[in-house]
Amino acid sequence: MVNVGDKPETLRRAVASAAVKMSPAAYAEVADNTNKKGDVLAVARVAGLSGLKRTAELVPLCHPVRVVGSKVELSLDAALPGVRVSATVEAFDRTGVEMEAMMAASLAALTVYDMVKGRDRGVEVQALRLEEKSGGRSGLWRRSP
Repeated sequence: MVNVGDKPETLRRAVASAAVKMSPAAYAEVADNTNKKGDVLAVARVAGLSGLKRTAELVPLCHPVRVVGSKVELSLDAALPGVRVSATVEAFDRTGVEMEAMMAASLAALTVYDMVKGRDRGVEVQALRLEEKSGGRSGLWRRSP
């Protein structure tokens, strides 16, 4: 692990996103909340929030951080068709929270996958990526459109 002991504690923030593309039939099931396993968006949101707390356990060499705020949002996108995921994580610590945001977005997306795979074996998790980060020595970074 990289030694972060000499770094100052600052507010760190990261936003990550992912997309889950599925068949129109699977999309309709999610949109109509008729999935046999339950409310896809609600379960995926909880999975993302729960998972980000375990990032340091699951990603080798990743520091545990003191998360002070987090948000996982899922939205239906008929044009995809599928679900778009956005995860925002904030911490007051010596290292960034990019991995926690990426973990939250990926686990939420994987949960959507798990819940709709019975309707659509071809469902795809796409475009997991960091959208922005701030705090610390490197300051603000945003993905270019």
